[in-house]
Amino acid sequence: MAAAAMIPPSYAYEFLASCGWAGAKVEPLAGDASFRRYFRVTDGDRSAVMMDAPRPNEDVRPFVAVAEWLSKCGLSAPEILARDIERGLLLLGDFGDWRLREFLDGDPTKERQLYELATDVLVHLHRHEPMPGLPLHGPEQWLEELELFTDWYCPALDLRVDAEAFVAAWEEVLHPVASDGLGPVTVLRDYHAENVMLVDGRDGVARFGLLDFQDALVGHPAYDLASVLEDARRDVPEAIERAMLDRYIAAMGQGDLFERAYWALAAQRNTRILGVFTRLWKRDDKPRYRQFQPRMWGLLERDLAHPGLEPVRSWFDANIPSHARAAPWLDQVA
Repeated sequence: MAAAAMIPPSYAYEFLASCGWAGAKVEPLAGDASFRRYFRVTDGDRSAVMMDAPRPNEDVRPFVAVAEWLSKCGLSAPEILARDIERGLLLLGDFGDWRLREFLDGDPTKERQLYELATDVLVHLHRHEPMPGLPLHGPEQWLEELELFTDWYCPALDLRVDAEAFVAAWEEVLHPVASDGLGPVTVLRDYHAENVMLVDGRDGVARFGLLDFQDALVGHPAYDLASVLEDARRDVPEAIERAMLDRYIAAMGQGDLFERAYWALAAQRNTRILGVFTRLWKRDDKPRYRQFQPRMWGLLERDLAHPGLEPVRSWFDANIPSHARAAPWLDQVA
């Protein structure tokens, strides 16, 4: 994100003064795929994080509600230190600098241990009743999300595809998942290695500080596990994915139904992300998201090889040629 875009709004300093942080140092921390921006606020030996999520494009109320609910469940969400709901400002507890992704880049020997913890976070979450009041994430929403692929990815490559057959294939794959009887859970929806912080001084599932959960929904228990194990931003070894899938199934007493749902929802999510990242590039002028497409294709093709995904695999074979599936197009499409 350009440096100029990471200057806090003028009223942010008034907000900080009103909650006891007058004169604090404010430095850019991060931006993301939305309009939200984050700043680290320091004053002597204390620090916090300020979220700037301006209306009308953002609304901090879902973040606050989910953060407070997760904390009640025994998980680590940022403490809400102060809030200005109308202007979209939150002052949050500071989890520090160790994101799971960078930590593992520096010490890959901890990979299995930390993915076990990531899996255990979901086991812990899924043993609670879903958060009240959240929207549903089910077959209607799954199919709507998949339209991002035919609406954005395919036109970017000038591909003429059979959109009706695309929907029909996915309906055939996803209907058994929607009716498999596995109880609904709170779905964080964007649970991956860049949205997890390692918090010093905390043990067990509380060691993981959770971020970017404001779009939480009520949906299938396989979705978030697929999100963290089939990560768009880092490679997770297949052996670890397999071991964590087995770990979750053993902990929750689920078997073949869960595994079928896992591969189907992983494929659904990866197809959606191919469309999302293309939209971020084409519509929002964020070309850096192109770099993730080859990994997403590798994950999707691996998912499609599993039993139960044959209708969708056949559609991709008939509509998306191999040259349009990975790295070569990144430098060729304007």
